[in-house]
Amino acid sequence: MAVDRLIGILAILLREERITAARLAERLEVNRRTIYRDIERLCRAGIPLRCERGKNGGIAIMEGYAMDRTLLTDADRGAILAGLRSLDSVSGTGYYRRLMEKLPPSRSAADDCVVIDLASWYGPVLAPRLAELKEACARRQVVRFIYCAPKGEDGREVEPVRLVFRWSSWYLQGWCRERRDWRLFKLNRMLRVEVLEETFAPRTAPDPVPPAEQVYPGRLEAAVRLDPAVRWRLVDEYGADSFTQEADGRLLFRRTFHSREDLLRWVLSFQDQAELLEPTALREEMGRLAKKIWEKYEKHDR
Repeated sequence: MAVDRLIGILAILLREERITAARLAERLEVNRRTIYRDIERLCRAGIPLRCERGKNGGIAIMEGYAMDRTLLTDADRGAILAGLRSLDSVSGTGYYRRLMEKLPPSRSAADDCVVIDLASWYGPVLAPRLAELKEACARRQVVRFIYCAPKGEDGREVEPVRLVFRWSSWYLQGWCRERRDWRLFKLNRMLRVEVLEETFAPRTAPDPVPPAEQVYPGRLEAAVRLDPAVRWRLVDEYGADSFTQEADGRLLFRRTFHSREDLLRWVLSFQDQAELLEPTALREEMGRLAKKIWEKYEKHDR
């Protein structure tokens, strides 16, 4: 619809300082003649657009413009505000706050019904890291860093494509030159990040958020018996249907784990409130591990 396209053009212009008619036509999947007609409609509606010719020209909204309220419903505005606030929680620049100021004022209670905070415990490091990597993605500059993984630390050179927020963490998606494949790198595991002057040719990137089972493929079928006191944690981590209650009140939990390390670490996090039942080989390994821990503390007490 023409109205949807007009709002789409406004949204793009509010987000980007300047854009060409050809680029707008490509993004909205119409021809340039349609874009020029839409720009004329927007100007007649009183929206101050500036069109500049030449190599660095394009279409832009004049500084200080705020959207007319009639273009957005309260529901539209609430959804946009929720998204902008979530990005502002990690940007550290105030850019998204300034975008929010361009939206029309509203007294709708729905504006504050949703709050999304994308910041993290390593917040002071996160904002500049996100800004640095976002710029590297936009300019197609190679990024070099040391990556901390379960198998150890090693150096990586990556052609970054985008930043991804999933599984409660921020990731960088890019083509890893060492692995010669696409990878997601967790930002708080990236050390000594350096954006190089070297640029790279664009590649066609896969879906940045593949299904969890592709990233963490299950390998171990486990059965764990837990104390009723930790019921809240099972509900919190896996849902109320993730376990059954036995006759004596204890909880029986079954799940597929990615690796033996993940399973042992998870069971140990419950201290004496969990008992690993299956697989049998790992149950025996857990017993040996518990004995080693006990011996370490026994020696210390002596």
